[in-house]
Amino acid sequence: MEAFKQHSGIVAPVDRVNVDTDAIIPKQFLKRIERTGFGQFLFYEWRFLENGVDKNPDFEMNKPRYNGSSVLISRVNFGCGSSREHAPWAILDYGFKVVIAPSFADIFYNNCFKNGILPIKLSEEQVEGLFQRTASNDGYKLHVDLKNKVITDDFGLKIEFDLDEHRRQYLLQGLDDIGLTLQHEDKIAAYEQRA
Repeated sequence: MEAFKQHSGIVAPVDRVNVDTDAIIPKQFLKRIERTGFGQFLFYEWRFLENGVDKNPDFEMNKPRYNGSSVLISRVNFGCGSSREHAPWAILDYGFKVVIAPSFADIFYNNCFKNGILPIKLSEEQVEGLFQRTASNDGYKLHVDLKNKVITDDFGLKIEFDLDEHRRQYLLQGLDDIGLTLQHEDKIAAYEQRA
């Protein structure tokens, strides 16, 4: 997994509460066995019209101003629903590295760290401010510094965020569960020699 220290990117809004994992990646696309290729189906039922080909012009992320976005903002309880790990796979494959919301479903939140995505919890007021700034500025960018736990923009915004130190180190060092285990490879090998 790639280490995450800092990230700057265009912000895309999904202005909805209780965005569940079936909305993030609908069940009909879960047949793939790789972790890649899911981004094209992200928010599929919202991004596309019923024919599955034409983009829905009313869905926020389809607006040209959000092309190339890599920071996603949304409302409370993002990632609720079933526990499918495909949801963060789709978010990452689409190009998002940071997801900001007032709250996340626990399993989705944990799965983000395991896949190199930084989920940031901010207050509803702070998130509302980000929605307003995103709407007011074409190509609005946020700069996320994980080392110092701070978010800034090019207009003087500065927001500090809190994050469990263990999870922060996970991302800073680019460790998933396997990478974390392999840090103790010498102890594992010594134990196997004794057994």
